[in-house]
Amino acid sequence: MMAATSGLFSDLREIKKQLLSISWLCRERGLMHSVKWASELAFSLESIPLNELPSMPALTEEDAQDLDAFTLAKSYFDLKEYDRAAYFLRGCKSQKAYFLYMYSRYLSGEKRKDDETVDSLGPLEKGQVKNEALRELRVELSKKHKARELDGFGLYLYGVVLRKLDLVKEALDVFVEATHVLPLHWGTWLELCNLITDKEMLKFLTLPDCWIKEFFLAHIYTEQQLIEEALQKYQSLIDAGFSKSTYIISQIAVAYHNIRDIDKALSIFNELRKQDPYRIENMDTFSNLLYVRGLKPELSYLAHNLCDIDKYRVETCCVIGNYYSLRSQHEKAALYFQRALKLNPRYLGAWTLMGHEYMEMKNTSAAIQAYRHAIEVNKRDYRAWYGLGQTYEILKMPFYCLYYYRRAHQLRPNDSRMLVALGECYEKLNQLVGAKKCYWRAYAVGDVEKMALVKLAKLHEQLNESEQAAQCYIKYIQDIYSCGEIVEHQEVSTAFRYLAQYYFKCKLWDEASACAQKCFNFNDTREEGKALLRQILQLRNQNESPSADLQSNAPFLFPQSVSASNTPTRRVSPLNLSSVTP
Repeated sequence: MMAATSGLFSDLREIKKQLLSISWLCRERGLMHSVKWASELAFSLESIPLNELPSMPALTEEDAQDLDAFTLAKSYFDLKEYDRAAYFLRGCKSQKAYFLYMYSRYLSGEKRKDDETVDSLGPLEKGQVKNEALRELRVELSKKHKARELDGFGLYLYGVVLRKLDLVKEALDVFVEATHVLPLHWGTWLELCNLITDKEMLKFLTLPDCWIKEFFLAHIYTEQQLIEEALQKYQSLIDAGFSKSTYIISQIAVAYHNIRDIDKALSIFNELRKQDPYRIENMDTFSNLLYVRGLKPELSYLAHNLCDIDKYRVETCCVIGNYYSLRSQHEKAALYFQRALKLNPRYLGAWTLMGHEYMEMKNTSAAIQAYRHAIEVNKRDYRAWYGLGQTYEILKMPFYCLYYYRRAHQLRPNDSRMLVALGECYEKLNQLVGAKKCYWRAYAVGDVEKMALVKLAKLHEQLNESEQAAQCYIKYIQDIYSCGEIVEHQEVSTAFRYLAQYYFKCKLWDEASACAQKCFNFNDTREEGKALLRQILQLRNQNESPSADLQSNAPFLFPQSVSASNTPTRRVSPLNLSSVTP
């Protein structure tokens, strides 16, 4: 696999020429995001001598005839006067002018739609505000497509129109066709990424065997939370010669953010800021990390810095919103997220973050609307599904929150928070077998909040399954002590109290004494621990020994840090649930 990848990148000078050529072609057509992507990648590669620089594409006879109209219309297009640009391009025959004509009409419709959306920014049913130009554009582009008169850019626009009309299958086929006709246009690959829902779907697509496909695969793996595969791809791209690419560095930082490796993500973002200090893209993701870590001075500095660069960028508004949220000024935070959405109603992060703020303000109906908007923008946003689950949990509607937590879990199958939330739902619905499976699975995938075993233990307690409950508490205590959290964790006292009582009932006095003594470290269990020790002392004085059948198993030791005397604890059979997924 690595050899194949390195083969694709064997001639970096040729790749640089291709990047410069495609950035010129995209610039002529107003596709500025693709221009920026290609330019950033080209900048990260070694410069090439003048005599090897690619020449500008030659003008055709049709290009020459349309040149005056195209030049005038492009100036209007660059000033966002889309209707005016389209007006002067009517009747133009060249591919370039035709694309700009159709693209201007499309963007004009999108602008009107966004203006209407901004005016409502309240309850919005799916499809309530539409781009009215789409149907006409589809009819015209369809005729051209059937006559095979669309170039790579025309196919890209046709695919975008089909996707906007929710004609997903047709859009997918057109985008795949566009990647074969014009493989170097990054915008087509990004649109394709929006339509591919899982890794299986990716296998059935016939894509061109071009170096840009490696960037696409890395991007789609990141989007689909296949972070290990994404990081491998990005590492191979760095090894191939793109080590200076700020695009790749930012994508790696986002990937670490997605798997909640916060320290690693923060370190990469800080490095990225040194290399590209005026960068605004992805800084809202960086601010999310600072927020989670509670780094108020750093978040304040970032917000002020971005304000100085451009206060009217969506990312800047989100960073300021996160800063106010960290200061618990939730009304101000929500206001800045609303500002971000006025700038771009399709900006996913702002909808999700606004939902979180409304949750903090106990405004569940507004939170639900915000999360629904986020899902409408991107159905793969697990945070919005999870947020909806939380809102319906507050509203005490467990069947609803079960549905939303399931959707979040499907998107993040190895995220313990989703599994614990699912387990709590099943518990409320009295589906205790499902709850057990979820809690055990949450522990098996690496429990972030260290609560799954406690919840599983309490469930076993409720069902009078004392051996399994004891086993869960033992595992829980070992985990807490092994990661150095010792007495700070709130449920440790509960675990020691239960184990002390469990060993007491089993007449294992040494173990019961050790656990009762541990109860002294906690205010809520101190008196119970003393009372239990008195009882043990009384019974020992009566020379009562533990029953033979309870001593038959070999002792199970707590870690060294738990007990200086290596207190033996009873071994209990493990639950056979590790292979079961909810």
